[in-house]
Amino acid sequence: MFIINRISQLTAALSESNFACALIHRTENMRYLTGFTGDGSLFVKGGSAAILTSFLYAEQAERETDVRVIRIGGDVKKGEALRLLAGETQTLAIEADYVTVEQLRELEEALPGVSFPPLGATLTTLRAVKYGDEIEYIRRACAIACLAFEGLLGWIKPGMTERQIQIKLDYAMLKLGSEGIAFPTIVCAGPNGSLPHATPGDRPIQRGDLVTMDFGAQVSGYKSDMTRTIGVGEVSAELRAMYDTALRASNAATGAIRAGARCSEIDAIAREIIEPIYPGAFGHSLGHGVGLVVHESPGLSSRESQALQAGNVVTVEPGIYLKGIGGCRIEDMGAVTECGFDNMIGAEKRLILI
Repeated sequence: MFIINRISQLTAALSESNFACALIHRTENMRYLTGFTGDGSLFVKGGSAAILTSFLYAEQAERETDVRVIRIGGDVKKGEALRLLAGETQTLAIEADYVTVEQLRELEEALPGVSFPPLGATLTTLRAVKYGDEIEYIRRACAIACLAFEGLLGWIKPGMTERQIQIKLDYAMLKLGSEGIAFPTIVCAGPNGSLPHATPGDRPIQRGDLVTMDFGAQVSGYKSDMTRTIGVGEVSAELRAMYDTALRASNAATGAIRAGARCSEIDAIAREIIEPIYPGAFGHSLGHGVGLVVHESPGLSSRESQALQAGNVVTVEPGIYLKGIGGCRIEDMGAVTECGFDNMIGAEKRLILI
């Protein structure tokens, strides 16, 4: 039933933009609208939909969704199928930020005289508010990631490499039921902590290091995203002060989240705590939406002026990065409610020393 509603929602949005129909290529958008997780494209017109896919995925599509499936290849060419589906349509909206130049040329050859306006943020906007099962899948993905992290704490010790910790963390999430990792896991220690998106390497963990771990699990396609920074043995007063500042920013920002609060305002709350003490050391946005994609709408940044809505799922991840010294990041994730923030990351936020 939810799939039918989503296609109806898309159809209504297309009508508001004066688009008769749309062709969807992005896999997460096809999954969102139909439940189909394979490769192909989705044609939507007038409240109905059809999946165009090859022999490799046709049976899978039939199993995963009740939407009409058209197997292309052999006697049935994609262009011919599209011409029949489009009929007299003069406009076919496409994901202009995803469709390749070659794919566009194929569409122009198959549908001469038809224009292909960009679909824009239509589906991004629809996907930004989560309902029912979506929230539950995300909550379960968060729980898996938290359990994996907590199980890792008694295992990490000096001499281990960033890469060894990353492998152990990924395996723990898979063993606990994650479909796969939500994104490439980040583990960085010591001076490597100043790299927000560091690649885990062979540097051994040393006493006195801060170790930052950014990772996520996946349930039914929905992602989680969390970051925790821990200390190995006693850390210096400088590193502890840095961590405590990030923690204050995290608590202030999560405490201000609610439906109606502006994204830029939440970003500013955290930034006003960090910037006076560590100018220029918090160079990324405060957070982002998470769903079928680990970075989606809405964004918590100075550039985003829209108001949060109940059902948005966002991260809050203030960080401080000091070249030659190290860094830290604390990332929570949860659902926006009418009166606050339902934090789905239950792992300890105070500095853990192992």
